[in-house]
Amino acid sequence: MNTLRVLSGAVFAAGVMVVLGGCAATPNAETAVANQATLDNRAPFLPSALFPGSAEQFAAWHCEPAKQNLVTATNTNDLRLWSLHGAWRLPQAVVASGARYQDGEISFWNRGDKALVETPRGQLQCSLAEQRDALTRAVKPGVMFFGQGNEPGWSVALAHDTPTLTMETNYGDERLELPYMVSVMDNEAGRVVIENADVEPFFRVRIDAGACFDNMSGEPFPARVTLTYGGEQYSGCGQGIAP
Repeated sequence: MNTLRVLSGAVFAAGVMVVLGGCAATPNAETAVANQATLDNRAPFLPSALFPGSAEQFAAWHCEPAKQNLVTATNTNDLRLWSLHGAWRLPQAVVASGARYQDGEISFWNRGDKALVETPRGQLQCSLAEQRDALTRAVKPGVMFFGQGNEPGWSVALAHDTPTLTMETNYGDERLELPYMVSVMDNEAGRVVIENADVEPFFRVRIDAGACFDNMSGEPFPARVTLTYGGEQYSGCGQGIAP
């Protein structure tokens, strides 16, 4: 996976906003590489902002006063943090109590089920709301990204080795396995768009790094997923799955 780069100077919509980014290649170059991978029948590399790293769990945090909901994944030496506006990685810092992660003037400090997020624009007081085990290849064999949504239940799974999408809709009653091409690959924004161009049946999947919460269970995810298929648009959450 590629290394996340912190983008500073962002503002939360209600006072404090954090932004996370991906790798520093240009979008045009990234798209060309991704499309070459699909032409070579190889799965493209996805932005690392879609993955938990080595973390085994995602945590959801409810924060005040901006009423922001955040998602974190704690690794050995750093913390990955997602807001509604993007994602970033914070190295671990020395602190007398609790766990503090900081890069420049942006920090996340938690003690138990409470956390303090600090940026140049202000502070957020956060409480732990939900935790979820990260998906693994043991749970989803051969899958490098999995997204899902509700009402009606649907899911998409991207194969780890070839540009192949497996889509289930109507609570699993309909199942399709189709090739795809990459139309957008923006590592810096953590954004990917895949589709099948003019081949029928048409579909498009857009993936954006950012805090996402299942609208039934409230479980946290690091990516928002939008599926367009059969004249309908479905919204849900997803996660990259590393080997």
